[in-house]
Amino acid sequence: MADFAVGKEMYPELRRSLPPQLPAFLTRQRWFGGKARHIRSAELADVIPIRAGDVEAFLLVVTVKYAEGADESYSVAVLPAERSKQSQEADSASLRLETRRAGGFVVLTDALKNETFLKTLLELIQQQAIVPGEKGELRAMQTTAFARLYPASSSNLHPKPVGAEQSNSSAIYGDRLILKFFRRLEEGINPDLEVGYFLTEKAHFPHIAQVAGSLQYHTRDGKQMAQGILQAFVPNQGDAWSYTLGSLAAFYEVAAKHASQGATPAFGDSNSTQGKEALPEFARSSAGPYLKSAGLLGQRTAEMHLALASDPKDRAFAPEPFTMEFQRALEKSMLELMARVFGLLREKSSSLPAEWRSKAEELAGREQEIAGRFQSALSRSIHATRTRIHGDYHLGQVLYTGSDFVIIDFEGEPARPLAERRIKRSPLQDVAGMLRSFHYAAFAPLLASVGEKPTPAEDVERLSAWAERWNAWVADRFLADYFATSGAATYLPESREEAQSLLDLHLLEKAVYELGYELNNRPSWVGIPLQGIAKLLSL
Repeated sequence: MADFAVGKEMYPELRRSLPPQLPAFLTRQRWFGGKARHIRSAELADVIPIRAGDVEAFLLVVTVKYAEGADESYSVAVLPAERSKQSQEADSASLRLETRRAGGFVVLTDALKNETFLKTLLELIQQQAIVPGEKGELRAMQTTAFARLYPASSSNLHPKPVGAEQSNSSAIYGDRLILKFFRRLEEGINPDLEVGYFLTEKAHFPHIAQVAGSLQYHTRDGKQMAQGILQAFVPNQGDAWSYTLGSLAAFYEVAAKHASQGATPAFGDSNSTQGKEALPEFARSSAGPYLKSAGLLGQRTAEMHLALASDPKDRAFAPEPFTMEFQRALEKSMLELMARVFGLLREKSSSLPAEWRSKAEELAGREQEIAGRFQSALSRSIHATRTRIHGDYHLGQVLYTGSDFVIIDFEGEPARPLAERRIKRSPLQDVAGMLRSFHYAAFAPLLASVGEKPTPAEDVERLSAWAERWNAWVADRFLADYFATSGAATYLPESREEAQSLLDLHLLEKAVYELGYELNNRPSWVGIPLQGIAKLLSL
């Protein structure tokens, strides 16, 4: 077994040189989540030296202290730049290490862009190694799926960093594996790893990226934090969002001709499966194939929920009944969300796009009615069980393979604490998230981003009716296959009316959340959640 640990002689130099540079360094990183907060200081909580070939790399656990609010921990992986590239590497992704060694200083650059270091991370998992640090250790583990996903007969997998870096960093190993390296470290059980492990090892659910192994950081006083997750790489044609927009382009090309001739669709409730008209003849070739895909996605969603509810002996996953205590906590959370968002709505309604101001003002005046809907739905007993769910379910969290769907990213909502993301909830919350994602997709082509060819205002008005109709067809098909696959699952209320009521509750919550997001970040899109709320209120 290889020895990945190296000497500790550089600890004093690292602790002397790096902390003053860390605040500015962190704010330049795309993955750093504290950019909007004032950093008081950044300290090295731990240093784990890792031998990567002939190079001494360092995994730095950094504690960020803010002027207000709780501290956060981040993981930074660095290694010395090649001597010939020291000057070129001194950029936003580097740190300058003052040292008594030759040259007086060393430029430390991002190790997750280095092929040798990425290979070393895979080797750690392959050997289930433990690498000691100053105050803790990095533990590498593998699942029983590791040998199948990376058999001993495999040739050396060439690692490649994934360019689109968000809150995490990722690397692909050949066409077999992908490593997600968590940048923010949080104490506790990471749901992405926990749920992925359960679905891989216990439920044997095939429509996810199977978990092959993990990296965990453990402190000497017993705290643990997920550092990385190794999964099967799923060949795909992009996510379901991109696939949906591609399908919509064909639909709008046909719908635009009908809209220009004055044809308008009939409307109904787009979130139930009752009494829907058949797909119009003109839309069958453009929208029909996608409806089959929406049905398949509904089936896969139900299969995921059935898998998550399949082990009554595992305390972390065993279904539990709704209780009034849980419902009161949920009501409190929803009412607090309402208060924040509708305060923002009243504050910003006069500056919204002209076509949405009257709708915004009308909804702002109905805050108490909406709050009453939350209270009424949650004051009655809910005859269903709560289970583990995806927690942040939308079209961007699903890969399209060309013939099927694979569900990814079980982290839950990143803004929530880890413990809160692990709370059992109604699977209909995931369903609501996907239905709202369909609604967004329906309007996205009509709200072209900067740099794209904008849709003329008069066409947007004509095509909006067809966007709502497309959304209704897709929602119907998704729900029909979801309920058919779920069957008599205990996570569904006893009657379809109760199920619709609980689904509407989560649709309303999700649309209110979206409204707050759009008011703060993208006012030109505020009409989508406004319309979603209005439909649920039958306005």
